[in-house]
This record gives sequence, structure tokens and C-alpha cells, in this order.
Amino acid sequence: MTNDIVALIDYYEKEKGIDRDKVVAALEYAFISAYRKMVPGAEAIETLRADVNTRKGETRIWASLAVVTDEEYSDKFNQVPLKLAEKKKPGSQAGDLMEFDVTPKDFGRIAVQTAKQTMMQRLRQAEKEMIYEEFKDRAGDIVSGTVRRFERNDVMIDLGKFEGIMPNRERVQGEDYNIGDRIRAYVLAVENEGRGPEIILSRSHPNFVRRLFEAEVNEISDRTVEIRGVAREAGFRTKIAVWSNDTKVDPVGACVGLRGARVKNIVRELNNEKVDIIRWSEDPREFVKEALKPAEIRSISVDETGKVVHVTVDEADLSKAIGRKGQNARLTSRLMGWDVQVRKDETKEEQLKAKIGGAAHTLGEQLGLTDELAEKLTFAGGATAEMVIDMPADYIASALGISDDEAETILEKARELAGA
Repeated sequence: MTNDIVALIDYYEKEKGIDRDKVVAALEYAFISAYRKMVPGAEAIETLRADVNTRKGETRIWASLAVVTDEEYSDKFNQVPLKLAEKKKPGSQAGDLMEFDVTPKDFGRIAVQTAKQTMMQRLRQAEKEMIYEEFKDRAGDIVSGTVRRFERNDVMIDLGKFEGIMPNRERVQGEDYNIGDRIRAYVLAVENEGRGPEIILSRSHPNFVRRLFEAEVNEISDRTVEIRGVAREAGFRTKIAVWSNDTKVDPVGACVGLRGARVKNIVRELNNEKVDIIRWSEDPREFVKEALKPAEIRSISVDETGKVVHVTVDEADLSKAIGRKGQNARLTSRLMGWDVQVRKDETKEEQLKAKIGGAAHTLGEQLGLTDELAEKLTFAGGATAEMVIDMPADYIASALGISDDEAETILEKARELAGA
């Protein structure tokens, strides 16, 4: 055995963490495979054993042969006649198993190279099995690693002894990575498919934010505060609902931290993604009020059967409640598991229209106009007779869609009514 094989054993044991016995077992298997390829007829030998001495750098191949009577001897690859067996080991009997050193004299460099290739295959398989065994119970954890390379849009991350993959679908929109960057990611799954175990990582999953809060907030780790829900649009905004088992502990304040220190650390890890921390409530009305802040809600109606919440807000608060591209309302719906519908409160507008309509009707009766023309005149700025007489006739004619003569008639009646 050459020094490069010894170095290979040390490498896999120390750097890859594979047990030395497994490495030597892989090497023994590899030498037996090499022997069968090199020696004519060796494929017919049923039982072979490789003895690897890692200190002396020597390898011997042993064949296990069955002792048979001289008359029964018929298979030179798997049997040894009793007469020969007795010479080698006095007292041998038919039925015994005897090992013979069958190492060829030229079992050298060619065998080593063949063995090395086979050994590498076996060790890669052992490494994959070790990855699966170590990581199969770590799904749901956060790990740290270094960006090693890119395969298309997937990011390959060095986790020390192992390598993880962050598929493009699990990346955060707007985040760019460079080789050598140190990043943290959520272990989404450990898959053991045909290609071997794969550690699937994510930075866009909602549970990535959940784990960050669990690591940062002591009250969550000791279960004083519970995370009741997380809704996320990665790279833009996250809403997290929290609740306290202890009435003396403010769940939102615990997550924010002194001067916002705790949530700032999390926001920094998320590259300044907006994070809303909401107090959980079993009452959908109270929960929606908290979730849609700072928008001021005018009214809330709840359809518990259909799990729909109808919310009305003033026009000034509509954009706050809905959020950018509907994001705020959409995340609130996900967090609750209900359909949250936000619309503008039209009550004031309707009241204003009613007042205008009443005033227009009165003015119309005084000026001999239909309700339609009276409303047009009112919206054009002629809400009273005094205001009408200040309007030019051509402007009235254009606003109401009438002739100039009809407009002059309206002006005359307005002057009479105003006493002008």
C-alpha cells in the first residue's frame, strides 16, 4: 500500500469525520475488487479477505477454501484436497475451512490505483450516509455556512464537513451572494433521494424568521412568550403574532427588546425586511385591529361561518390598511387564516351627498330646475342663489348643458330670489 492511500485514510477520518474502521473496511473491499479484476479466475473464488496493515503499509489477500477428500476435490478455486491441507495444517479434516495467502507478486501500483477508485466510491457513499444520519434530525434548525459556488441560480453552501444547497426558489428576492460570504439559513429538509442525501436550505421560509426570534428572545425560548403565527413575503415584509402565558410579560415588548435591540438584530439578519410584531387575540375583531395598525378602523363585521372579516376605513387610511400592492391585508389574512376584506368607509361621503342633494332640490324648486340640473348647478359652485348670481351665464350654460338664453333666465330668477 502506498503513502497516498494512507493519506487518504487520514483525510477521510480527520477532515470528513468518517470512522477509521469504515475507511479501512472500504479500502479492504477496494483491494478485493482490484484482485478480482487483476487475477484470472479470481471471480470464481467465493470467499476472499483483504488484510490491510495501515502501519506497515502492507496488504495481503486471503482465500477461504473448503477442505474436501482427495476423491471429492473438483473445484480448485474454492476447495483444497485433504492431503494438501494436512501438509499445511496437521490434523485437518474434511469440512474444515482453511485460509490461503493468494496475494500475487505483482499486486502493486495497478492494484493500488484500481483500489483507490473503488475506495473513493465507497467513501463517498459512506459520507452521504453520514450526512443523512447527522442532519436528518436537524430539519427546522438554523445553520451557518459559507457560499462555496453557484450552480445555475442555486447556491451551494459549505457547512464544514458537509455541503448544503439553497435552491433558487428558497432565495430571497433582492439578496445577492458572493463566493466566501458567510450566511445563515434554515434547514428546510434533508432529502435522501436517488442522488444521495441533500441538505436543502432556505432564507425565504417563514420559519426562518420564527427560529431567529426563538434564538434572540429569551422569553420565547423559555416558553413565557409563544409565537402563534408567522406570515411572510420574503424580502419585503413579515408579520408575526405573539402571545404571553404570563400577564405580567408584554409579548410585543419582549420581542422588540430594550430600545428595539432584539428586533433590530433580526431585521439586520433579514437585510432590513420590515417586521411587524402583533399581539395575538382569539377575538378576530381585536386581532384585525392590531394587525392593520397604524390604519384607524371605522367598522368591523365578522362572518364566522365563512371566516371572512369585512373592514372599513377612512379614505385617508385605506392605503395604510391595504399596504403596498395589498401586502398588509394579504399578510393579515395569512396570519389569521381568514379572508380579510378592506374597503373605504363611504358613510361620510353618502351623508355629504345627501346634504348636497337636499340643498340642490330646494334650490331647484326655487329656480324652476329639475333635480338633475339643480345638482349639476350645485356641483358647479352654485349651492345658493347668492353664489349663482356671481357665475357668468356662459359658465352656467356649459356646466348644465343648456343654451345661453336658458342660463340668463336662471340668473334672473336667482337675482330675484337673492333680492339683487
